[in-house]
Amino acid sequence: MNVENLNVTAGTANLQTQAPGAPATVSSAAEVTGGIAAGSFVETDIDDELFQFNSDDTPLMNLMLRAKRVKVNSPEVEHYMIDESRSLITVAEDVEEQNKMQVTLPLLAQDQNLPRPYSTLLVKGVDGYTPDGDSRTPGKELMLFVVAVDPTTNNPVVRAVNGRKSQKEDEFSSVPRIPAGTKVVILANSLYETQKEVDPDLIVPQPTKIYLQKRGMNQVVSDYFESQRKRIPFSKAIIAEQAIANFKVRGNRTLWAGRAGKFKMNVPRMGLQYVYCTEGLRWQFKRELMHKGKWTVEDVIALAKMFFTGEDVPKTALLLAGKNLLEQIQCIDFSKHPEIQISTKVNSVGWTVTNFHTVFGDIEIKREPTLDRLGWSNSGALIGENRLVHYVYSSEHSFSDRVDGEEATRNGILIWDALALKGSCHIWIDGDCDKPTDGSFAFRMWNGEEAPSDAVSGDIFYLTSDCPGMSPSARIGQIWQAVKTMGDDGSEKIAWQPYSGEIEVS
Repeated sequence: MNVENLNVTAGTANLQTQAPGAPATVSSAAEVTGGIAAGSFVETDIDDELFQFNSDDTPLMNLMLRAKRVKVNSPEVEHYMIDESRSLITVAEDVEEQNKMQVTLPLLAQDQNLPRPYSTLLVKGVDGYTPDGDSRTPGKELMLFVVAVDPTTNNPVVRAVNGRKSQKEDEFSSVPRIPAGTKVVILANSLYETQKEVDPDLIVPQPTKIYLQKRGMNQVVSDYFESQRKRIPFSKAIIAEQAIANFKVRGNRTLWAGRAGKFKMNVPRMGLQYVYCTEGLRWQFKRELMHKGKWTVEDVIALAKMFFTGEDVPKTALLLAGKNLLEQIQCIDFSKHPEIQISTKVNSVGWTVTNFHTVFGDIEIKREPTLDRLGWSNSGALIGENRLVHYVYSSEHSFSDRVDGEEATRNGILIWDALALKGSCHIWIDGDCDKPTDGSFAFRMWNGEEAPSDAVSGDIFYLTSDCPGMSPSARIGQIWQAVKTMGDDGSEKIAWQPYSGEIEVS
């Protein structure tokens, strides 16, 4: 490199300290320090910790190093996410009351394979009957027993467990009317006296291809540079420490925001070789909270409820937040909620965090500087610490080689790995973008008596207060969805219905 054309750039504090791509030679160091000639370096006292300011700058990478480590034999990994089977199914057509022992229960196509013979089903919103089958039991819902599967429609054939009876002495009860759209909860199976065999459960994990990215860092230190006295103590160890810090910071950005890719490069004397780019954690979230503006205590409690009460319940909740989101949460008015406990503690990772205690669980909050550098200062990631997987193709290792034909040594670090989310508990809080990521379950908080005027069909809202503008039955803590309907005049309008769908993990 021609040192006369050496480009020096500013660091985060706007100091001209960065010379990317330059070897550590006396000439290049002299260029960086203002042209001090070789042999004129003066060693003065300086705080070595100046070169360690990035030690707390890469929280996500530190989490990765603590995550479950999986050694793989290829840079392409099939990352499997196994979620719990769905608990709710939907009736597709009206089932009229019939004086029959068993009827076919018409379900939506995607639900037909879920209820297996000998399963029991709880029919939500449909009352059952007393043991004598004579009178309804308001609030005590109907339960069905799956006798078989209809081979022509693939729907379950069911009989009522607590249905209506024509005579008290009847051995069977009939199925009352079940309207279309009714939700049915799948319960445990119930076997006859001598039964041992039932249909096995097949759980098919959904694979996602993860590319492991090979990252590296090099230093070239000339023998002459190493033998000189410097203006500051540029020992190899200190230079290496700062270089590693830069390496970690850039790697941390990749762990957040990298996009998956695979392509070939023509390498001189080596031919075509693949380059792999890993997918950042930001794009792996399956749930996104679209939240802009002021945060309230109710918002944080609702967030904890969404995180800790799903199908996939983690042990811990760690919120890595951008600076603006952190400020908004710190400025919440807790005067109306004296029962809420806010404390500072050292967590299991060794970080000093702000601990937000709710009845659902504790949320540990820590600033993630990388989110600010990526333009996501109003956003954050609520992560289950024990729900991360660290795939490693080649463990981090260092090397030291003499440079061919030069009086210099090349030192470096190589690592070939990727970080992936496991489970469906994680929530991305998006305060910077207007549209959610494709394929994610996106929702917003709503606190108002009137329905949101800007809602479009498909929008989902978590209610932090009663909202009679949506429906008289729209209560705090419920999730409602906007749907498109046709008015009497043929025009399109927005209607509201409770959201009872399940989050798909793919």
